[in-house]
Amino acid sequence: FVCVFVCAVPCGIFWETIFVWLAKKPLVFAQPLPSLIYTAPAETVMLSLKIAFVGGFVLACPFIFWRLWLFIAPALYSREKRVIFRLVFFTTICFLSGFMFCYAMFPFMLKFLTGFAGDTIEPMFKIDEYIGFLLKMSFSFGCVFELPVLAFVLTKFGVIDHRFLLKYFRYIIVAIFILAACITPPDILSQVVVAVPLLLLYSVSIFVAFVNKPKGSA
Repeated sequence: FVCVFVCAVPCGIFWETIFVWLAKKPLVFAQPLPSLIYTAPAETVMLSLKIAFVGGFVLACPFIFWRLWLFIAPALYSREKRVIFRLVFFTTICFLSGFMFCYAMFPFMLKFLTGFAGDTIEPMFKIDEYIGFLLKMSFSFGCVFELPVLAFVLTKFGVIDHRFLLKYFRYIIVAIFILAACITPPDILSQVVVAVPLLLLYSVSIFVAFVNKPKGSA
């Protein structure tokens, strides 16, 4: 909590700059162009606190994941503890990669969502709901991008193996393209742009599970 608070201070000071780059810039791609509004006197104050907290959490990710792994460490053997620092590094990289991927795809989502009603309804987003939607999507993609790390841990504990992941690969392909179709405009190119990285992520998880399979297994 101390680490998050310390990291949140500069994010709170520059919250307007962070808001413009992370939230307002993607709106340019939406058609028609939505208006951002607030309906409560203290709503912008709460917005600045939310941006400060989330920014502090993202900046503190390496330390947070390190503490989480140390919490798990007492239940592990000494040889398993040696991989903790590597897991902290890759957990952080995967989580932040999911954040960045969501940010890259967010304009496509907004373009589809705002264009769904055409010119029938004028889009006006409440600022807290808009930021909440962006953060939920970002954290969701951040968690999804932890799939290779999860595959590594479950393989090490013998819960799954690469054959288990290969068995459900066909179903995963269908699920990923359905997800891509739901969050992108109705054109093939946008769906492929979203689906391909997710398929690569699952393929990386299979490779991770194969490389870290228990000795003596096929």
